[in-house]
Formats: sequence, C-alpha cells, structure tokens
Amino acid sequence: MRQQTSENPKGQAVEALEGSSMKTLVEYIVKALVDDPDQIMIAERTGRNTTIIELAVAKEDIGKVIGKEGRTINAIRTILNAAGASQKKRVVLEVMG
Repeated sequence: MRQQTSENPKGQAVEALEGSSMKTLVEYIVKALVDDPDQIMIAERTGRNTTIIELAVAKEDIGKVIGKEGRTINAIRTILNAAGASQKKRVVLEVMG
C-alpha cells in the first residue's frame, strides 16, 4: 500500500494553470526547455472562443522548442488544447522566428 502524504497530488504544470492564463502554462513549459529563459517573450490574445499565444525565444533555442520533426511543439500544443478544452476554448500556439 502506498502511504499518502500531505502534498498536493497535482503536478506543477497543472498548478501553474489554475487561476491563471494559458500564457503562464506556456512560460512554465518553455522555461524548462531553453538555455536562456530571459529571452522568452509571450503575447496572448484572447477572443470569445479562441486564445492565440505568440512565443518568441532566442535564436539558439528555437530548435529546442520545436524539437525533432516538430514533436516538442506539437506536444506543447496538445497540452494547451487539453487545458483549453476544460475552459471550452481553442488554443493556437505560434512560434515567432
């Protein structure tokens, strides 16, 4: 049997989203990926049914955010869409070059 602790069982990424915006979630994920987190710039435009997030990182970190064959950026988009589904919103993530 597993012993329960008093810690919150939710992950840190979920905690980053609660009571906050999608922008905060993207920032949390991308900061863990890049070498220069100070160069991250995120703009969020929210409409009635759609949220558009524009992400800009240092040139050296673009490959880390996109990943091989776009797998990393697609995984981030999947997380955002899952989080947006709970709010009944569509989320679009654009990486600015």
